[in-house]
Amino acid sequence: MNGFKKRSEQKKQAILQAALDLFQQFGVQKVTIAEIAKEANVSQVTIYNYFESKDNLIREVFQFYVDGIWQEQKQLLQSDLPFHDKLERIIFGKTFEANHISERFFEDFMKDYASGNSYVEKLYVEEALPLYIEFFQQGRKEGFIDPTISDEAILFYLQMFREYMQRSDVAEKVLPIADELTKLFFYGLRGK
Repeated sequence: MNGFKKRSEQKKQAILQAALDLFQQFGVQKVTIAEIAKEANVSQVTIYNYFESKDNLIREVFQFYVDGIWQEQKQLLQSDLPFHDKLERIIFGKTFEANHISERFFEDFMKDYASGNSYVEKLYVEEALPLYIEFFQQGRKEGFIDPTISDEAILFYLQMFREYMQRSDVAEKVLPIADELTKLFFYGLRGK
């Protein structure tokens, strides 16, 4: 990549990060292009040159946000860690910290997700799902997953658990009982 393209890409990334920071704090609708330009230390014209409209910028910010979360998850799933450690980090890790974003940003993000043309759904089907299936196969090989439990049931259960953990009123209560919850997840009420 030549110097011009590199500087151009750095400027675009700075705009996306500035917009994401502001959107997370105040919600998408309350943030203006002028505020994003000031935060990114660029002109408003520069933002329009890169993104053409606020709607396009919003879509790219959502994609930028999802890509950041996914890269962290992907790295974890592809690591050499044992299944148990990976699962603990997926459930209790910092990857999905929804309580650090405004309710309004979350609503805007979910509206985009529900639009039927969501980048999240495409990424999930094409990249995430195959890696999660491999992850469950690792869990079966290591003796943590009962071979009679389907991948679909596991995915559904993890999603329910993760969504509940993202609630701000729950997060602070979890830390003192994280080990117990992990044990409960792996062994149920009966224990091992």
